[in-house]
Amino acid sequence: MAGSSPRAEDGKKKARIEIIPLIDVIFFLLATFVLFTLSLNKIASIPVTLPIPNPTPAPEDPDAVTLQISDQGTCYWNHELISLNEISPRLENLKRKVAQPRVLITGDDHAKFGITVKALDEVRKAGIQQVSVETRIRTTGR
Repeated sequence: MAGSSPRAEDGKKKARIEIIPLIDVIFFLLATFVLFTLSLNKIASIPVTLPIPNPTPAPEDPDAVTLQISDQGTCYWNHELISLNEISPRLENLKRKVAQPRVLITGDDHAKFGITVKALDEVRKAGIQQVSVETRIRTTGR
């Protein structure tokens, strides 16, 4: 009986290596390894203390300045229209008059980021430490 069964000539069964279960085990181990290594990734973050919203608006602080940047590149110093070149002298004057000056930088809904960074650089050059950037959108000049 030639070819009817995988037996050796002496009557014993011939050993076969089944590869399909081996592939299944290898894929299981690979998937387990991938999922395990993904769970080991630590997310590096900076701890931030978020402010608690106050339902009543705070009164205007005379030592704080609101510096708003508009989409046309114009600047507003406490609702007063100024040019970008006037920011530095006004900041120096504020620093001389106020012991701890505070600056709030804000923009309207189409303000350019580059001009806002220039204004932030001017505040940094003036040596003012208390600077806030407002993320709420304001209408231009308000």
